[in-house]
Amino acid sequence: MRNQCMAHRGWSGAAPENTLAAIGMALDHPGVDAIEIDVQLTRDGVPVVIHDFTLERTTTGSGLVMQHTYEELRQLDAGSWFDPKYAAQRIPSLEEVLVVSRGKKRLNIELKQAANRYRGLEEKVVSLIRRRGMQEQVVVTSFDHLSVQKVKQLAPELTVGPIIHGLPVLLRNQVAELGAGIVSLAYPYLSAELAEEVVSWGVELIAWTIDHPDHMRMVAQWHEAIQICTNYPDRWFQVAGIEDSA
Repeated sequence: MRNQCMAHRGWSGAAPENTLAAIGMALDHPGVDAIEIDVQLTRDGVPVVIHDFTLERTTTGSGLVMQHTYEELRQLDAGSWFDPKYAAQRIPSLEEVLVVSRGKKRLNIELKQAANRYRGLEEKVVSLIRRRGMQEQVVVTSFDHLSVQKVKQLAPELTVGPIIHGLPVLLRNQVAELGAGIVSLAYPYLSAELAEEVVSWGVELIAWTIDHPDHMRMVAQWHEAIQICTNYPDRWFQVAGIEDSA
């Protein structure tokens, strides 16, 4: 199977999600083609890599991410919830992740925007990508399709796309309206026919988040262009016959 593997929140099945530990594991393995991360803004406007809007599940902190400064967030333990050996892990800034990833793997930057919760998020992310010269190495996606549209307007050179949970009517119209070059679709709503159609538009296709080997195999067989987004790249390696060694 020739499908690309995208590590969801880094190699989050083996290390705490969205930390440099999980991202580093994915960067180091030749079988991983891309890495998905989530980005929000601190109270003082620093783009940071964390999934939840709140801190309780994946850190020793509490409250909303947006209520804390970057320095306050840096004091939190973002790893011991997963395993005590990761107690030294911190919430990374987007810039840190860009620095360690530059020239290595493709990054899928998901903007955790919601009804303009984070004013200026798109501008700051675009600025960092350009500053590091990584326009060809990243894609920017979001469930907030207006955020996707804004990024494309700010940076026409970037590949952007919507994240979709469900099976929308007029998907091709949405893709055209957003100027999207990629679509990230929840895999239960995908089919061989839909995959073929999306690929025929010249648009990339991500299927998320697939953790069961049988489901990986099923989706991969629908079309080799479908990118398999998973928390467990090692399971994909077994399905695809890829040697699981860095």
